Amino acid sequence: MSTATSTPRFSKEVGATGLLALPLVLGHVSTGLISFVDNVIAGHHATATLAAVTIGTALLWLPMLIPIGTLISLTASVSQLHGAGREREIGPLFRQALWLALGLGLIMFTFLTVVPPLLPSFGIAPDIVPGATAFLHAVRWGGPALTLYFCMRYLSEGMHWTLPTMLLGFGGLLVLAPMGYVLANGKLGFPEMGAEGLGVASAVMMWLQAIAFATYLWFTRRFAHLQLFSHFEGPRWKAIWDLLRTGLPIGITVLMEGGLFIVTALLIGRLGANEAAAHQIAINVAQLCFMIPMGVAEATTVRVG
Repeated sequence: MSTATSTPRFSKEVGATGLLALPLVLGHVSTGLISFVDNVIAGHHATATLAAVTIGTALLWLPMLIPIGTLISLTASVSQLHGAGREREIGPLFRQALWLALGLGLIMFTFLTVVPPLLPSFGIAPDIVPGATAFLHAVRWGGPALTLYFCMRYLSEGMHWTLPTMLLGFGGLLVLAPMGYVLANGKLGFPEMGAEGLGVASAVMMWLQAIAFATYLWFTRRFAHLQLFSHFEGPRWKAIWDLLRTGLPIGITVLMEGGLFIVTALLIGRLGANEAAAHQIAINVAQLCFMIPMGVAEATTVRVG
């Protein structure tokens, strides 16, 4: 292939990938900003609150990374079906992915229920344990909503439509910031809940994002031909197993990559509230920087599909 031929093709691919990537990057940045806002509110409330949210967030990510990584395979599968003109198969695939997402969300809920009593055995400083436990017990209720949201998000991204990722990401931020501040600090007649209030606000945000995405998919004409919600379809275990077989290795890989940050937070939590709080402030900067290549990588996956 000549240089004259390859240069326009390269420019075309860069432009197409950039259009896909920009909303994804901004959507991921909004996710990072959600953690940032959580930390600002927690730090404003008390150092111990910030430390509790740090440990709670680390343990929240532990069961969250596997579902996110497992379900992300839906993006590639949908993109391939879309590119091959086999869009009739996308609706049935999506409905089975919803069952998988619901199951993963329930596992996430169970994990966040079982782990908090074990925090003292991890060596977490005693002044952090009550707040971290309260945060996890509150945020666990958003687990099923979170996995369902990512399932719907990955479907949309697989169809080369990434704008909802950005809009719902920043929409969640607009919900979390005022609600988290009010509940954590006991404003507008609410009791002062500290870290627990931030957990409640996060769970509410997760459900609102999931409901908003489901409403969009239900009513939008863009995906009407896919018949995503045309009828109820029970779980088909072979289809779910195929999704797991493709996605679970990705989920485990994502867990291994993110596990370092989780383990680091838990180790620093053994030192005390001040150290855990300082660590969380520093890690937020690294997290925001990581969101940019992550968004570009997802856009590349869609284009390859």
